[in-house]
Amino acid sequence: MQSQILPSRAALVDRIALQFEYGQNLICLLGPSGLGKSYLLETFITDKYLDFNKAFVQLSGKMTDQQFMTELLEQSFSNPLIDHALSLSENFYQLYKQQPCGDCLWVIDGGRHLSEELIQQLEVLAKQSPSTLYILIASQSAGQFSQAVEIHLESLNLSESKQLMRWFFDNLPVEEDPVFRTFLQEAHGNPALLLAWQPEQQTADIRAPEKSYKLLYLILLLITTMVLIIGFLYKADMTEWWKAHYQQDTTNSVATALPAEAVINGRVESKELVLEQTQDDLQAEQQVATNDEDNTTQAAKVPVDNSAIENRENESHNNNVAAIVDSLLPAERITQETEQPTTDEVIAAVINDAEQTESAIEPELPLVGNAWYLSQPDDNFVIQLLAVTKKEISDKFITENGLQGQVNTYQSLRSGKPWWIVTYGSYTTLNDAKKGVTTLSDNVRKNQPFYKKISKIKQEIASLNQ
Repeated sequence: MQSQILPSRAALVDRIALQFEYGQNLICLLGPSGLGKSYLLETFITDKYLDFNKAFVQLSGKMTDQQFMTELLEQSFSNPLIDHALSLSENFYQLYKQQPCGDCLWVIDGGRHLSEELIQQLEVLAKQSPSTLYILIASQSAGQFSQAVEIHLESLNLSESKQLMRWFFDNLPVEEDPVFRTFLQEAHGNPALLLAWQPEQQTADIRAPEKSYKLLYLILLLITTMVLIIGFLYKADMTEWWKAHYQQDTTNSVATALPAEAVINGRVESKELVLEQTQDDLQAEQQVATNDEDNTTQAAKVPVDNSAIENRENESHNNNVAAIVDSLLPAERITQETEQPTTDEVIAAVINDAEQTESAIEPELPLVGNAWYLSQPDDNFVIQLLAVTKKEISDKFITENGLQGQVNTYQSLRSGKPWWIVTYGSYTTLNDAKKGVTTLSDNVRKNQPFYKKISKIKQEIASLNQ
């Protein structure tokens, strides 16, 4: 550990010790990363309160609440028997009754990793400890503790920045050096940045610029794109030329319909033609008959059979004209009337569909157990009423206090054993949760309920599935 300390940091160590003497048992040292909070904590625990029982714990994001409690109590007591089912304050009270540890000083680095439950337990111990207990915590978040004195760690001034660098670097440049002066200004008194000084970076590293082929690649890409575009355009022109010269349209238009006047005129002309042909045939037959008669009397004309003429007329008309004309005339459309449903049938169908839809919808069941906690926002708070290893005890507790429908129970795993934890309500802020405690009965409040964050509960539920 570095024994040297800057004057401003030494004054801050004395100020913290003075705050403890004034009766402030919980102090939170605030400041951004790199200002030397860890170094100041090490100096304080080394130089102050030499006759106290000391414990130093450095938190990390991977450390669980049980590991933190175990490490803190093992440094405070000799061979402690820790019950992980109990909270930090309950374990401390129980161990203190068995083996009093005297006055204690707890120094905790990395306080931003503390859970809400541990924050509440540390505040309770700082206020209700059976012996003198000083707690010093370094954190980056302001307002994390509601009952702690917050002391902000300031940046180093220019003279202290130079003094700190002289302790760690033998050959520093002169203060007029522009690179060194700019480095000091941009570091803004942050010790972590000041100790990252590298003297070799002052020398200029002159290298020949590497040849860049980006322009050549870009030109090649543009040329390739232009060639492709010209190829597509040429292909389209050749396709049109090929169609124009080698794929001529040889199909002729075919008349598929006749006008109505032509059809009517055709029928009349066909009928007159049949009559003329019939009369010519009859005259030819009469001429043959007159030639066969021997000197008979003149002009006995054979009577014309009108029925034969009409039959022949009809036959010729039917065989020659009717089929052609009928094939050219448009066919009549056959309309089929569809039966339209009545109003009563439509209403009955709609009611039937609605009943089927309602029957298909299942009622949504409310979430219970671990599923209810997983559906809550991470920043909400609940009030923990009970934590036991048997579910029958939690059910009896809920029944005796009339808490059915008002509380929720989740299951977690602690020390390889299943636990059932009963909580009350879900509040968006810690102040709302504190107000919610006042609504509980005296029989419930005698168990000293405390507040727990939903994010912490989700971690415990996740550990059950691992």
